[in-house]
Amino acid sequence: MTLTTTAVLVPLLPFLGAVAGLLLGRRAPGFVRPLAVLPTLAAAVLTVVVAVGQGTGPATDVATELTPTGSIPIDLSLHLDGFAVLIAVLVGTVATCVQLYSTGYLRHDPRYASYAALVSLFTSAMLLVVYTGDLMVLLVGWEVMGICSYFLVGHYWETEAARSASLKAFLVTKLGDVPFLFGIFALATDAGTFRITGILGSVADGGLHHPTLVALLLLAGVAGKSAQFPLHTWLPDAMAGPTPVSALIHAATMVAAGVYVVARLLPVFAASAAALVVLAAMAAITMVGSGLAALAQDDIKRVLAYSTVGQLGYMLGALAVGDRGAAVFHLISHGAFKALLFLGAGVIIHAAGTNSLAAMSRMSGLARRIPDAYWTMTVALLALAAIPPFAGFFSKEAVLGAAEHAATGAAHGIPGAAGWTVLVSGLLTALLTAAYAMRLWLRVFRGKGAEAPDHGRQPVVMNAVLWVLFLPTAALGLAAPLLPRWFDGRSLAPTLTTSVLGTGVALAGGLVTYAAWRHTSALAARTPIGAVVADSDAGPEAAEETAIATHAPVYGDNAGAADPADPGRLLLGPLQPHAAVGFHLDALYTALFVRPVRGAATLVRFLDGAVVDTYVRAAGAAPRLLGAAVRRAQTGNVQTYLGALLAGSLLLAVAAVLVATGTGA
Repeated sequence: MTLTTTAVLVPLLPFLGAVAGLLLGRRAPGFVRPLAVLPTLAAAVLTVVVAVGQGTGPATDVATELTPTGSIPIDLSLHLDGFAVLIAVLVGTVATCVQLYSTGYLRHDPRYASYAALVSLFTSAMLLVVYTGDLMVLLVGWEVMGICSYFLVGHYWETEAARSASLKAFLVTKLGDVPFLFGIFALATDAGTFRITGILGSVADGGLHHPTLVALLLLAGVAGKSAQFPLHTWLPDAMAGPTPVSALIHAATMVAAGVYVVARLLPVFAASAAALVVLAAMAAITMVGSGLAALAQDDIKRVLAYSTVGQLGYMLGALAVGDRGAAVFHLISHGAFKALLFLGAGVIIHAAGTNSLAAMSRMSGLARRIPDAYWTMTVALLALAAIPPFAGFFSKEAVLGAAEHAATGAAHGIPGAAGWTVLVSGLLTALLTAAYAMRLWLRVFRGKGAEAPDHGRQPVVMNAVLWVLFLPTAALGLAAPLLPRWFDGRSLAPTLTTSVLGTGVALAGGLVTYAAWRHTSALAARTPIGAVVADSDAGPEAAEETAIATHAPVYGDNAGAADPADPGRLLLGPLQPHAAVGFHLDALYTALFVRPVRGAATLVRFLDGAVVDTYVRAAGAAPRLLGAAVRRAQTGNVQTYLGALLAGSLLLAVAAVLVATGTGA
């Protein structure tokens, strides 16, 4: 089997598994789990085969024309290089882990068959995005992921939170996809092709006429898909979906697609200094804002969601300073430890016997009850906080090192402003990341909340998956010296300055949070029960009762906000209530967009009902009245008809006589 044939099978196998799962899910339920796991597992194995076959050699490009378009052709093409094959390995590995994990996590879910098929389709779409060499084919995978996210986030459709979250995710990402589509068209028009290699060749020859416009249009789609400011608000709400779906979206698909597209088309963005500065500013705002928001959340999955937003900001920050090797290294590293964190959160939720107990303020005694999740998540949080020697340290230091390189003017063609922006915001975010990682660990595993009933051990497969992901989380940093040969050749080794600064601020963030937790815990211990007035009303409790009945999660920015033992309240001070609701961006968008649209819809409905329908009804009423009048004359009585005929004849005769008389005169 050739390398290209093997690569074609990689996205095809999960697709066929998805189709078979949807067709046979109800008719042959015994085949659902094999159809979910085996095609994805086979695709994961083949990604490794493709990666080994491709190696560090020249890129492999194979294409065939899909259909004659009369202008710019659309090709079915493969583009395999170090970036593509390693990201595909990440996607295949995480998707397989999610499918295996889901067999235990959703083993009693009545809609597991459709869920598993959609996960397979989601995986196939992302693999298509990674392997394809044509932007129009990439767009197909891009949009398929969008519709899959809509269905998977809304899996628990019985709850209002899931329905709203799925709709919000779909609409916000589509908002970015519209300019993204125009950007692809503009790019292809300038280059004369949708082929990525042809586009990059045109950029190198100076054939791109409007680089800033094209780059900004593409960035809009990237901001929506990869949840960057200002289109990031959908991702925290998307936690209303099943936890394994959250792991898949955050670690290997959907949000990773935007970063991958920028990395693949980086020369297009590098052709415009303004676009790089905009990208750096977007990444900086996203990093810092999400770090502050994560420090204020009570729901464990929302903390991790805001964490993903910030880590994606790191990746785009690396791209803003022209180092796609550092960006993709952090993408792969982050995929490992973030998948582990989300699946560990699923174990925590599962241990409570219901998806509703995700609030950290309600957790206690979990370290001894779920030791597998405790130890693996501890290492994953250390990796997230970039503490050496774990994977996150090496990949994050590669980003900070690239930013320092650009800030000092050593990176050719990269604005110094972009370098300084990424470097300063990256260091500040490292402080915040360590702070919320420490806060999460303390509140989940050392919390003093009301201990939930012990529902026994989790399925073995769930814990086994955690240990599989533990290996790259702990040891992937050792691959840093080898990765440059797969990427652009730039060193990914940590530099002394950023290593000292990054590790120093991370340790400071963790220690300060620990001190704040000790202080708030001591105050809480002296606070009489009932003295604390909750900031929230009865809404979350009522929602929890519904969720317990439907096995769906409860979400709310104010859940647990009044917990006196929360160190985040002390650290954030007056910022805490604003950070807890994402700095009111949703409220702002509601005022600027949702309410005007609803108002316009109300006006249109009124005009349609009160004006347009009035004319329509009048047009129908006039013939109806005329028909009623005519119908009165149709009595069916022969004598009446003869009398009318006689009367009419007499009138005609009189009229004729009058006319004749007048003529004679």
